[in-house]
Amino acid sequence: MLGSRRRTRAALWQAVAEFAEERGWPVAQGAHLVRDGRGTHCSCGRGTCAAPGMHPADPRWSERATASPAAVRHLWSRWPDSTVVVPTGRVFDAISVPRAAGARALVRLERMGAPLGPVLATPTGRVAFLVAPGAAAELPHLLYQMGWDDAELDLRCHGAGDYVFAPPSPMGMLGPVEWIRPPSPGAPPLPEARLLLGTLAYTCHRQDTSPTGQRLWLAS
Repeated sequence: MLGSRRRTRAALWQAVAEFAEERGWPVAQGAHLVRDGRGTHCSCGRGTCAAPGMHPADPRWSERATASPAAVRHLWSRWPDSTVVVPTGRVFDAISVPRAAGARALVRLERMGAPLGPVLATPTGRVAFLVAPGAAAELPHLLYQMGWDDAELDLRCHGAGDYVFAPPSPMGMLGPVEWIRPPSPGAPPLPEARLLLGTLAYTCHRQDTSPTGQRLWLAS
């Protein structure tokens, strides 16, 4: 147990150092699970926490998010178990779809040679494609232009005022967030949402209308 905790801390430290120092991504600390004599509970201290270990630690996370390497080192040295919250709408937006739809879309997009940025998967059954900021504001118009505005799609865009958990953040007791396509040094700019949206909408629609399709209405 102790060895696993140390490995998780080391992985989180490496991630936040990379995000802040190499990529300039602002980060904020998230809550985490605490295991003590009272059992397992959320670090926020609320006995009625609705999402233990799966929310920002600070209600003012958005304004306090920082890309300062010194500030990041200070924060995670004090609270090394904190998960990593990355505000969206600044460096990137994130289009989130169910995992099965996201996997199919990724295969299609790679075969088409479409530009792709980092892609992450959450243990809640979601896949998020990181795209250029501004996608959330454009999403309704883009879906209208593509003829998907009347379709009931399990597709969400995280933009300004929202966030994603960055790998390898543990999400409560469900497991960690993982990279499917990790960020790479010297990568080209993030793709515009319109270059991916048609394929993502199609695979979501196909899942929702297939005989075995199941809608997963999870935001994170």
